[in-house]
Amino acid sequence: MMRVLFCLFLIAVQLDELPAQILIRAKQNAEKTDKDITVGAARFDQYLTELSGKRVAVVANHTSFVGATHLVDTLLSRKIKVVKIFSPEHGFRGTADNGEEIGSGKDHRTGLSVISLYGDHRKPTAKDMKGIDVVLFDIQDVGVRFYTYISTMTYVMEACAEQNLRMIVLDRPNPNGHYLDGPILEPAFKSFVGLHPVPIVHGMTVAEYAQMVNGEKWLTGGLKCDLKVITCLNYTHDDLYQLPVKPSPNLPNMSSVYLYPSLCLFEGSVVSVGRGTDAPFQMFGHPQLQGTHFSFTPLPKPGAKKPLYEGQLCNGYDLREFGLLYIKDYKSLYLYWLIASYSQLKTKGEFFNNFFDKLAGTSNLRNQVISGKTEEQIRASWQPGLSAFRDIRVKYLLYPDFN
Repeated sequence: MMRVLFCLFLIAVQLDELPAQILIRAKQNAEKTDKDITVGAARFDQYLTELSGKRVAVVANHTSFVGATHLVDTLLSRKIKVVKIFSPEHGFRGTADNGEEIGSGKDHRTGLSVISLYGDHRKPTAKDMKGIDVVLFDIQDVGVRFYTYISTMTYVMEACAEQNLRMIVLDRPNPNGHYLDGPILEPAFKSFVGLHPVPIVHGMTVAEYAQMVNGEKWLTGGLKCDLKVITCLNYTHDDLYQLPVKPSPNLPNMSSVYLYPSLCLFEGSVVSVGRGTDAPFQMFGHPQLQGTHFSFTPLPKPGAKKPLYEGQLCNGYDLREFGLLYIKDYKSLYLYWLIASYSQLKTKGEFFNNFFDKLAGTSNLRNQVISGKTEEQIRASWQPGLSAFRDIRVKYLLYPDFN
């Protein structure tokens, strides 16, 4: 374990030894057994009567399970009239690449129409909403602003508000809901990977987030969705919830989920995050990175058909153990990797691409890294925005907050 951490810190800047209390807590959490958390979708007594006799559209994907059965199959078995499925990025069955456009069609298991809410068709049209009485949303999120499921939820809320339809959000725990961090998104950088003035890690479940979108009047024109939320049972924001299903093709396990908020910023740079390997978002590297003790070669795989540096040897760092035993207890974005990688690779060509500022939600972070700001200086610049966001966030929390 210490050898792995030492290799990681070779690329970091001015890192001291890990505080003993963090390592102790990491080991305790690694051994901790989750308490029995009941997701909103499993609380049928709270919403099935409202669906009875109505035409229901379900916003769902491969994470929408209750036990071993998909929510759509469960609803059909209980004689609920599901008439349509809306699917987010990666599709209804969750197999498409990041950013891959998915066409609408039929679900081969149920024969139901599936309307893709990705690519050029991110918001349901009036035609899409025709013949629907109520919309049910049930998707597992990972609590990060640029993870697009909350953008899809927002657009569906807006479509429901325009068509005077009720939307029911079935809540699920946030695996990164135990902290918040990062710059607040600025209006000039609004995009599908960031619609609202929230930090990169917002510390909210999808139901809490939906209530915030409604309450802060962030829907176009100040519209308000007729919203009902079904909460989880026995969940708090201090819980490190273990996802039973991988939320997308390139987040295959909890190590990747914990590392994702920090590593995804590399998607706006020349650095690979391991797409096209067996451990995406659990490593990073570049063909010209020097002084490393690990390498990987990206190859086409499901969910990464054309990975960055396909077939090229990348020198880098293996973060799998680090993700499981440390990063979740750091409770902050880990910026050392970004700063140090830029320092070494900046003379090899353009380090950042046009996507970076959209992911960051600001141009300030890129400029701070370029100008040589330390992590401490960068983090200090976020504090006023984070303080203001905490005052907004607390109004919409449905569960006890983290300590």
